[in-house]
Amino acid sequence: MASLDVGAASAAPSFEEHCESFPLLFYRAVRDLKPVWMLEDMRTMETFYRQEDASHRTYAPSEALLYAIVHDHQAYARYLLTRYTDEALARPGERFCRCLSPAAPHLAMAVRYDRRCILGLILQETHRRAGAPSSFSFSRADRAGCFHVEDGRTPLHLACELLRPEAVVMLLGSGASPHAQDCDGLTPLDVVLEKLGGRGKEGHGARGRRQCLDNLLMFMPTVHFKMKGALSREPERWSELLGEETYLYLTERRPAPLALAAMQTVLRQLSPATFPDSLRDLPIPSSLKPPGLLPVTQRDGHRVVL
Repeated sequence: MASLDVGAASAAPSFEEHCESFPLLFYRAVRDLKPVWMLEDMRTMETFYRQEDASHRTYAPSEALLYAIVHDHQAYARYLLTRYTDEALARPGERFCRCLSPAAPHLAMAVRYDRRCILGLILQETHRRAGAPSSFSFSRADRAGCFHVEDGRTPLHLACELLRPEAVVMLLGSGASPHAQDCDGLTPLDVVLEKLGGRGKEGHGARGRRQCLDNLLMFMPTVHFKMKGALSREPERWSELLGEETYLYLTERRPAPLALAAMQTVLRQLSPATFPDSLRDLPIPSSLKPPGLLPVTQRDGHRVVL
């Protein structure tokens, strides 16, 4: 009997092992889309880690939001952003990322994992916190942040790199700069053109590349990009890839096509604070609107972007 007791005791996890397993339990709970109240109980529970630092005993809202983004837990993301807007969009602690970037990674994470609903929620809450559309700025969030790269990329660069046309529209409509440059001087337009030049008009991802390009141009009444010289040096190749009309516009040999110029004018009048709803409500054919933006759906009584 004694030997059985000893065996059972040795098989049971120690107190320290139980405490160290808490992060995994919380991660799995978010992954399994557990109710918000349960996740909040777990998040704020003071577990006795080996570290003496009290910050290691609970999860900050910004850290919990990263888990919600990864696992597309939309209800939990909405709760965190509504209840703890500033804290949820703050830079997470060192246990999540030790890179030197001052930017919070949430926008970039939502783009990388293609979480369009949560991306829309982040943008909406950022505008709401700003108080007025004119005061909104991407100064805090325009850098991609995290991912252990210091190349100056913005979430818009990342959306173009990953061919996420919906994210491109949402970011541009919310105030992201299409002229932002990374450390190599590349704009988001350069990123898309490199994709087009490397893969051509056909093949896997051709539609996404074209949609990203069209979406960018609708928000760029003036075009400034690094590859303009490369386009001029290979007119036949790029004219075939882009179409003659687009090629001549990008090389400044012809004004913007009338339909594009009209949409650029219309989009400049839309408030970033009400985007993309204001775009969808425009009384114009959907074929004239930026491609790739999916319709609005209802979830948990809230109107969200998918």
